[in-house]
Amino acid sequence: MDTEEASTPEAEAAAVKEPPKIHRLEESVVNRIAAGEVIQRPVSAVKELVENSLDADATSINVVVKDGGLKLIQVSDDGHGIRYEDLPILCERHTTSKLSKYEDLQSIKSMGFRGEALASMTYVGHVTVTTITKGHLHGYRVSYRDGVMENEPKACAAVKGTQIMVENLFYNMIARRKTLQNSSDDYTKIVDLLSRMAIHHTNVSFSCRKHGAARADVHSISTSSRLDSIRTVYGVSVASNLVQLEASEYNDSSSFVFKMDGYVSNSNYVAKKTTMVLFVNDRLVECAPLKRAVEIVYAATFPKASKPFIYMSIVLPPEHVDVNVHPTKREVSLLNQELIVEKIQSAVELKLRQSNDSRTYKEQTVESSPSSPYNPSKELHLNPSGSKLQKVPVNKMVRTDSSDPAGRLHAYVQSKPHTSVASGPNLSAVRSSVRQRRNLNETADLTSIQELIDDVDRNCHSGLLDIVRHCSFIGMADDVYALLQHNTHMYLANVVSLSKELMYQLVLRRFAHFNAIQLSDPAPLSELLMLALKEEDLDMENNENDDLKEKIAEMNTELLKQKAEMLEEYFCVKIDTRGNLSRLPIILDQYTPDMDRIPEFVLCLGNDVDWEDEKCCFQAIAAALGNFYAMHPPLLPNPSGEGLQCYKKRKPLKNPVDIERYLNDAGDNVENEDEIEHQLLAEAEAAWAQREWSIQHVLFPAMRLFLKPLNSMATNGTFVKVASLEKLYKIFERC
Repeated sequence: MDTEEASTPEAEAAAVKEPPKIHRLEESVVNRIAAGEVIQRPVSAVKELVENSLDADATSINVVVKDGGLKLIQVSDDGHGIRYEDLPILCERHTTSKLSKYEDLQSIKSMGFRGEALASMTYVGHVTVTTITKGHLHGYRVSYRDGVMENEPKACAAVKGTQIMVENLFYNMIARRKTLQNSSDDYTKIVDLLSRMAIHHTNVSFSCRKHGAARADVHSISTSSRLDSIRTVYGVSVASNLVQLEASEYNDSSSFVFKMDGYVSNSNYVAKKTTMVLFVNDRLVECAPLKRAVEIVYAATFPKASKPFIYMSIVLPPEHVDVNVHPTKREVSLLNQELIVEKIQSAVELKLRQSNDSRTYKEQTVESSPSSPYNPSKELHLNPSGSKLQKVPVNKMVRTDSSDPAGRLHAYVQSKPHTSVASGPNLSAVRSSVRQRRNLNETADLTSIQELIDDVDRNCHSGLLDIVRHCSFIGMADDVYALLQHNTHMYLANVVSLSKELMYQLVLRRFAHFNAIQLSDPAPLSELLMLALKEEDLDMENNENDDLKEKIAEMNTELLKQKAEMLEEYFCVKIDTRGNLSRLPIILDQYTPDMDRIPEFVLCLGNDVDWEDEKCCFQAIAAALGNFYAMHPPLLPNPSGEGLQCYKKRKPLKNPVDIERYLNDAGDNVENEDEIEHQLLAEAEAAWAQREWSIQHVLFPAMRLFLKPLNSMATNGTFVKVASLEKLYKIFERC
């Protein structure tokens, strides 16, 4: 027993694992790790070398690539060259001619500044440099490995400038090399890089070709016109569909915040993916917020959300740009980035709105003859790859698409135009503004709001989401349901339910980031609440509860006045100290809710909100706003069909002969003698026409972008499938 007890502490000590020892890595290991971060792919090496050539004031840059850059990358320029005295430290880490102290970064104008690129290449490849400076009869060639010269520089014949060869890239990084075996993919990236460089640096000629190829895949010459450079690099079809764009912002001291000039594609340009070429202070970078903002404008302005071509050159004061935020300098940090993105987005929207007024279409001639009937079997269809033609089954042919007005109900119904709608904002303006949502993902930093958004995302029905994203609006089937077509299926969609849910989701996603509707005459809350309470009381002649209603209105008014600060800050609902409602939020651009429903909205805020629980509070307020802004049918009866009877008033029948005639004549004759309230009828027609116009041109474009349909909508009647082309075709076959 004593032996066991004595051995127990030793066993426990042995069982305790010693913490790992910290030791200093060898310098070669450190350098190789750093090199893998700076030179991620062959295109990274090409970018660094081309930028060095630009810093050397080169006017001609030639790139030769073999096996996607893994076997060989050769970059030649006619710049000022490298001095002989600098060759020994050329490829050492953190050696550079671009700056000498950290403060120089605040005013840096060169592409490079870290002194890491060439050093990194020597740790993952074999680098050979040939250079000559002005005034010398010969140049020098030297090879580098692991940051140092392999031998002394040798004199050699050379042309003006510098030539750098990188061979066997990633020869000592087996895993990296295996992931980069697709040489064609890497060469495509290099060609894309040189193409972007070529259209910005118009004073420099670029060429890029595969090793052994006689013809260059990129070949641009120095020119004074950027549009000519785009035409040379990207082709006539791109250059002919571009419009020039400019934007700028100045502060109070007359110094500029930023300047931007560029080109963006117009409505005739068609592409499957966005091409965005962005330079900030002559540095090729990426900016996801700016790209997303511009794509939103295009999605709103042009049908089928065609992907744009964008070239932009932004100039800012050097001290407003932090270039040292990314290992490959692919991204930069901008001062006033939100302002810059917003100004550029507005400029793009204005330019597209102007250019959208004139659009050209390819002419297509269709010949029809009674003697040659339509043969469906001749209908052909290109598959997405474009490589093979295949027949489209007749029961899969879709008559309607989202950009074809002939597929909508209005094409088959004759109706007189409504001047009130025609005088409103034009369609291109609405398309631009209705879908333009700035900072939709920038909600206040509140966990409760994020939880509500997550609830929406979790409950999203994937099938309905596809229908909403790709449906075509056909027309209104009745006051509540719209007719939609998705692929070969026809659906009835409850507009009120859809708009209510859309507004609710937009309130959550734009939480604390609303623009405002200013009421011309502030409305007293007490009067609004009394109106709402009286509307709820079906027995209008019973005045016994008036005192109770006034008490409820007074209590709710005081409650909302206490919550006024929160309502204004988070939801842009402003209630002043006197209890007047003076401001409402803009939830959907180009859409104003029915102001007759304000009393109901105010009563919901007073009665239905749990002010003690944060999440429940925000959810109830968002739901109240969603119900208020939903596209309910107007309060005036629909003047079409039987609703017209509501706008007729009977003539007084005083003469017995008229009474007898009224009782005996046919209904048509009696109706001809009825007087119509023309002013009220015109008001109703305008309201209903405006609602249908808003549903088609405001609600559905916004739904395609932002609505995430809930699972419950598949079963509660919000979407009802009414027809299927395949089933109809089977029925007609039997007939």
